[in-house]
Formats: sequence, C-alpha cells, structure tokens
Amino acid sequence: MPRYADSERRSLADLLSTLGPDAPTIIPDWTARELAAHLVIRERRPDAAAGIVLRPLRTHTERVLGAMAAKPYPEVVDLFRRPPRWSPMTLRPVDELANLTEFFVHHEDLRRAQPGWQPRELAGGYRGALWKRIPTMARMSLRRFPAALLIQAPDHGETSAGAGGEQVRLVGAPGELTMFLFGRQRVARVQLVGPPALTDRLRNANLGV
Repeated sequence: MPRYADSERRSLADLLSTLGPDAPTIIPDWTARELAAHLVIRERRPDAAAGIVLRPLRTHTERVLGAMAAKPYPEVVDLFRRPPRWSPMTLRPVDELANLTEFFVHHEDLRRAQPGWQPRELAGGYRGALWKRIPTMARMSLRRFPAALLIQAPDHGETSAGAGGEQVRLVGAPGELTMFLFGRQRVARVQLVGPPALTDRLRNANLGV
C-alpha cells in the first residue's frame, strides 16, 4: 500500500530546503522557518503541540515555536525530514491517518505562496486517500453551517454536511476540497453554487484547525 504521508513529508522537506527560511507561506506572519518549526514541534513536543488546538495553552506553544524557529534552519528541516523513531504518529496506520492531510495542506501553504503556482497533478490513489477524509472533515467543520451543503468531487463521489435549509454545492478535486475545508478558501480552486449570501459566508468562514 502506498505511503502517501511519507512521500508528502519528503516532498515538503525538499521544498523547505529549496526555498529557504524566508520564503513566504499563505499563513499570516509565517515564513518557511515558522512552518518548519511548527511541523517539528507537532511531532516532537506534545506539550507544545496541544496548544495548536487548545487556546489556553497557546502562549506556551508560541514560546516553544519561537525557540524552535530560532535554531539553524537546515537543522529544523532535517528534524522534520527524519521523524522521531518512537513517536506514535510515525506508526504506519497512524501516520497516514494523522499526517497525510496535515502534510498536504502545509505543502500547499508553501507552494501557493510562490509566484506562478498551479495545482499539482496527484495520482489517482492519492486523490482517493484525500477524498476519504473529506466527509469527516466536512461534518466537523460545517455541522452548524446554515445550509444543506453538498460536496462533490468528480470521479470520487459526494458527501453532505451542514444544518439543512437552502442548498449550496461545493465542487472540486479532492486536493482543492481539502484546502477549502482546512480554512484555505482563498487559494482553493473550487466551484461554489448557491445563494450568494451563503456562498460568501462559506468562503469567509473560519474552517479547519
């Protein structure tokens, strides 16, 4: 079985090295340096990683992130490229479940901040692996969205989310839907069909982590 998370890790590490620490990302106030530091503490500093999603711990997370980002950049990238041997997140089933979407999105955070970027041509199996995660992601992010949201990926299927009411269709390739649902609506190449007030609200909603 292909290990898409592992290949995405290598590709992202290569791009971080190629572009250098000052390359922009689409994340406000983050360059490649902060992105690389985030990826490392997520795997190697569980005490700090908790603050990524738990607001009361965010000050500690930001302090650890700053310290990691201050290390020599090649060292930080190398720490990401070679994950900790005994981390639960590196076990094969957990790796794919926990890391595939994370690495794909952050790879695109870096790619899509560069001039002339274009969506990648992903292998069919990779597109399918991303699509499998979209129903759960959509239900978590959009369970209270005031519409019946129909999410469609041509050649992969469709799923639904939202609280019901008027219908909005969100159509795109699995990678683009992943970016959209992870809060990267601004750079996701998708089609939104529905009442303008609802489509505008969805484009500006605070989605993802």
